[in-house]
Amino acid sequence: MNAHALAQRLARNRLSRRDALWLLGASTGVVAAPWLQGCATSPVTGKSIVVGMSEAQERQVDAQVSPHQFSQDLGPVQDAAVNDYVVSVGRSLQTHTHRPQMPYSYRVLNANHVNAYTFPAGAMGVTRGILVEMDDEAQLAALLGHEMGHVNARHAAQRQGQALIAQSVVAGLNVAASNSQWGALVGLGSQIGASALLAGYSRDNEREADALGQEYMVRAGYPAGGMTALHQILVDQDKARPSLLQTMFASHPMSTERRDTARRLAQERYGASASRPVQRERYMDQTASLRRLKPTIEACQRGETAMARKSYDDAASAFTRALTLTPQDYAANLRMAQCLQAQGRHRDALRYAEAAKTLYPQEAQARKLTGVLALAQGDPGRAHAELLAFDRLLPGDPGVTFLRGVALEGLGEREAAARQYHAFLRLGAQGQAAQYSASRLKAWGYVK
Repeated sequence: MNAHALAQRLARNRLSRRDALWLLGASTGVVAAPWLQGCATSPVTGKSIVVGMSEAQERQVDAQVSPHQFSQDLGPVQDAAVNDYVVSVGRSLQTHTHRPQMPYSYRVLNANHVNAYTFPAGAMGVTRGILVEMDDEAQLAALLGHEMGHVNARHAAQRQGQALIAQSVVAGLNVAASNSQWGALVGLGSQIGASALLAGYSRDNEREADALGQEYMVRAGYPAGGMTALHQILVDQDKARPSLLQTMFASHPMSTERRDTARRLAQERYGASASRPVQRERYMDQTASLRRLKPTIEACQRGETAMARKSYDDAASAFTRALTLTPQDYAANLRMAQCLQAQGRHRDALRYAEAAKTLYPQEAQARKLTGVLALAQGDPGRAHAELLAFDRLLPGDPGVTFLRGVALEGLGEREAAARQYHAFLRLGAQGQAAQYSASRLKAWGYVK
């Protein structure tokens, strides 16, 4: 991207489709991870482990980074009863863990893909895409128990300590900073999982999380076979729809070996739990409102898969189907807006982004998209208002700091734009957006 040429187009409020896509893709800052390595005692085994985060820092990551990832997954579903139900199951498990003092939290996310994840201190997200695939509460307990296993074994902290995650924490912040340009950057793999911070656990980590999750669910009164059933669902889906299911998930590589191990433990170690109820009726009752959306969710999944292939016409057809089924669905409206934006159909995209914003005013992603679309429409004033609203809803997104600088530059407010670019660079930002910011500050004489 030629910074001078972009600045000239911005001054004329004549951004191209490529400019608008670039702004979304480039607004990614790199922030150094400050944590140091050290030794700690495993809460699970009592043995010494090398970690890169203290418990206080694990909590800090959850507080600072998780809200941005949850927003990337389109925020909690607007269904208090479903969210409360998942919270209740999680709370029934957490008291039986090795780290019951951690600040566990649970929310069902609007994301359509099949996934669940946790941050190091127990901030968990479960997508609506996986909830509509499960059949009973024992499977949900297995899912949450597995995530608790990662928290209790301190897998993220260990990966930090092994110097494998410093860049990943940066990438986790980058996910918060960018709203991908879909066509060039987004495949399902980048939409699935809680950023690189949680991706790529080792097979041993996964086995340990499975074993701990199965232990916790049995302690909480569930049959151990729920873990086997959960794995079977994911294995079946992987065979039927491998392009949709980056199985348990992008952050949790799936295998039949893990299913078979869960089955063996359920039969041998936890055989006495086999007669316990799986609570199917309760699960069906509590998730009925969400399960009615399954055709809509599946249509969105097809649309997202098509977008990953850059098959935008197919994607638009799939999202049209989703919106025909559920016109008021936030995720479908936002995805349609992103699909149209990738095609350069900014006016049409703006209509769906506005609808998404109206449907879910507490969720920030529609604000960012509306802001960039306003820039593309030559309206930097509206763009800055939307980006400022995003900042109020979800403070701390470096990408929005950069985009606010772009909008202010478009308004001719050089000093205010320079403050945003300075703030963006102070965060340790790197990449194209950082290069652009530095070039403008240099051109304006703020830096040499």
